[in-house]
Order: sequence, then structure tokens, then C-alpha cells
Amino acid sequence: MQEDLMIELKHSTVENLQLYSELLGKDVNRMLEEALELYFEAQQKRLQEKNLENENMMTDLDYDEFWDGVDL
Repeated sequence: MQEDLMIELKHSTVENLQLYSELLGKDVNRMLEEALELYFEAQQKRLQEKNLENENMMTDLDYDEFWDGVDL
């Protein structure tokens, strides 16, 4: 299922897209796809690092703190 999206770009962004399309000999749609792929990869990496930080926050007790109050 495909949804129609309404995408609005600043005039300067459109001009840059057209300029780089001519300079690089690439289709504007392909350039947008490449840019979005890089953006998604960067955001995924950032979210993974954030999740790792959150996991580390839950496990940063030292030995004595972890076992404090536990009777064996």
C-alpha cells in the first residue's frame, strides 16, 4: 500500500537539488533517496547508542551495591 505524501522544501533546497543534480549527473529522486538512507542510518545508530546507554545505566552497580542486603 502506498500513501501520497505532501513534501514541502525551501526554495534554496530545491535550487541546491537542481544544481547538484546537474553537477553530479544524478536524478533528483536518486539524490533524495541516498540522503534519506544516510539520515536513517545515522538515526538508527544514534538510537542504538542511546539504548545501550540506557541499558548501561541499569547495570552500573558495583559488586557491593548489587549484593547489598542480600542474605545467602
